[in-house]
Amino acid sequence: MTQMNRSGSGHRPLALVYRGPASLPGCPEAVAGLLADGPWDLDVRFTGPREELPLSAESLARAQVYAQPGGGTLRRAYWRLRRQRGAIRDFVQGGGRYLGFCLGGYLAGATPGFGLLPGDTDQYISSAGSSVDDERNTLVGVQWRGRPRTVFFQDGPYFVLDERADADTTVLATYDNGMPAAVVSRFGAGRVGVTGPHPEATDDWFSDYGLPLQHNLDLARDLVESTLKD
Repeated sequence: MTQMNRSGSGHRPLALVYRGPASLPGCPEAVAGLLADGPWDLDVRFTGPREELPLSAESLARAQVYAQPGGGTLRRAYWRLRRQRGAIRDFVQGGGRYLGFCLGGYLAGATPGFGLLPGDTDQYISSAGSSVDDERNTLVGVQWRGRPRTVFFQDGPYFVLDERADADTTVLATYDNGMPAAVVSRFGAGRVGVTGPHPEATDDWFSDYGLPLQHNLDLARDLVESTLKD
């Protein structure tokens, strides 16, 4: 990987997780916990307008990974992050890794978004044959690497892949209607890993909405591992 010299404390690779007005409470913390507790020995820090590390080209230049967690609406989030679009694209183009969860997956698209995907995104709930038809917090069925799983879901995207989706694009998961639910692809020298559902969801997400608990951290780690690899 081209950015292994980018490090945080103790020379561990630095992972930046956005936390700010383009996210919702609990979403950045779940992603940070996933990255900190995994086997990658990452130095995980929050970045954002009220964090010690601002989201900027200078901060990204130190990082190996940038993670965009879940949040509110796409257009409002993009309006808040639009000035960082160029820095994020340059970071990934130069070899960095982008992880997008739900809203972070939408933001990897183009209308609007950072334009990191070989295609775009759209609402799964608006797709033909979707098993969820409103924006409530619920569960959704996916086929993750061909195996059925049930994952926390909050109006996440599906991924519309175009002719630029070559052999370096992997569909890790599909929804029940066959639409891509989790994708890893190249962007320049870097990689982009995105998911519509929330495999990183912590136990309280399920209990808060009266949903049966699901254990999906293995799926979240698969997404991260697939994005970090050379």
